[in-house]
Amino acid sequence: MSGGIHDQHPFATPPEERDPVRRFRGRMVAPVTVITSGPPQARVGMTVSSIMVAEGLPARVYFLVGATTDLFHSLTETDRFIVHLLETGHRQLSDRFAGVRPSPGGMFSDLSVTDGEYGPAIDVLPNRLYCRYAGGDESSTYHVLAAGVIDDVAVRDVPDPLVYFRGRYRHLD
Repeated sequence: MSGGIHDQHPFATPPEERDPVRRFRGRMVAPVTVITSGPPQARVGMTVSSIMVAEGLPARVYFLVGATTDLFHSLTETDRFIVHLLETGHRQLSDRFAGVRPSPGGMFSDLSVTDGEYGPAIDVLPNRLYCRYAGGDESSTYHVLAAGVIDDVAVRDVPDPLVYFRGRYRHLD
């Protein structure tokens, strides 16, 4: 953090105590997505960068999600979700759904959203995967490795994708 009160994040784990697996993962460039789920009265969403899309019949998506999160509970209740791909102009939206930027009135309060059978589609994010929840593996980490079957895809050009690398948003050059 620069230009603020602190040179570094005041609650950051000291380097000598950081998990080496997490440090390795942080050195991998990751796409930034927001995954949404739920009916209009119970919309939920979360920023997710630990994600992989696998081609095949059927095509699938895999991602890590905390077992105690509202998103995970919605996945198991509704069996439907939407993966939205973000671009560099969506940093504040990413921070909102990551819970690091305040959003008075809730995450969806001032967003244009189209509700459908897969959950809330955020209108400003046109690149989407519409998925059915296919279960998750809770056996080996702090997170659930969630799987989804991709039922439909909306794809447009992404001239400047939002990516995450070593704890920061980056540009691809």
